[in-house]
Amino acid sequence: MRIGIDLGGTKIEGILLDEQGLERARKRLPTPVANGYDAIIGTITQLVLDLEETAGESCTVGVGSPGALSRHTGLLKNSNTVCLNGRPLAADLQTRLARPIRLENDANCLALSEARDGAGAGMRCVFAVILGTGVGGGLVLDGTLWSGHQHIAGEWGHNPLDETGPPCYCGRTGCVETLLSGPGLAASYHALGGALGASAQDIAANASSDPYAQRALARYCTLFGQALATVVNILDPDIIVLGGGLSAMPALYKDGASALARAVFTDHFTTPIVPARHGASSGVRGAAHLWPTPSSLL
Repeated sequence: MRIGIDLGGTKIEGILLDEQGLERARKRLPTPVANGYDAIIGTITQLVLDLEETAGESCTVGVGSPGALSRHTGLLKNSNTVCLNGRPLAADLQTRLARPIRLENDANCLALSEARDGAGAGMRCVFAVILGTGVGGGLVLDGTLWSGHQHIAGEWGHNPLDETGPPCYCGRTGCVETLLSGPGLAASYHALGGALGASAQDIAANASSDPYAQRALARYCTLFGQALATVVNILDPDIIVLGGGLSAMPALYKDGASALARAVFTDHFTTPIVPARHGASSGVRGAAHLWPTPSSLL
């Protein structure tokens, strides 16, 4: 059996998959960000041990994390859970668990899950997008995760979108993430005259009756199309799969897709834009899929 761990900013989820890819157990714990790096390591370790007790055997472990391992230093970089940055997350987990582990960016895990047995199954080029507290992306080519020379393939969330835009935790301004994340949509709504404290989900739900929400969502969809057009012009994927909390907004699949079609360098845009088949489970399933099943090695 294989264990997948999805390390999120608010929760850490673990899943146990059997050789056929069927879920056998799942457990979720809050992410102890306030208690720091060591507490996060301890929580992941506890999840793995609990799931192995259910399995009754030692399992492979794959971890999906915000950010990525630097190929230069082996330390985590680019994580919006900033206490992880500059830390040897993979090495420390291997020490605590006394076995090799595989660690990948959480959006890469989403892409792998959806390419393996999700919405992109059977397609050669799958680009997956996370729209949530942050914005990320992952790329799978011919069934193989493509992480790139610097381990940043798919990181469209830190392409510049508006040089006059808000500051980003990465040190730049106007990144895609600052405008297309949940907090980015909420900030846009407030700037247009909407009340403070509204969530992205509230804004989307009230767009038909709240003129500020309608304007914020329309702006969001336009920026979504402009930002994703850069990716499509370079990769021209067979499918774009959306995951994360904001992927449930119906406007993305109509108004967002129309904005993308207008911005792409082609006469007729036909690339499907679809929600992740495994929904919120895609990331944790993809983490488990970082290890092949024994049967696939035969």
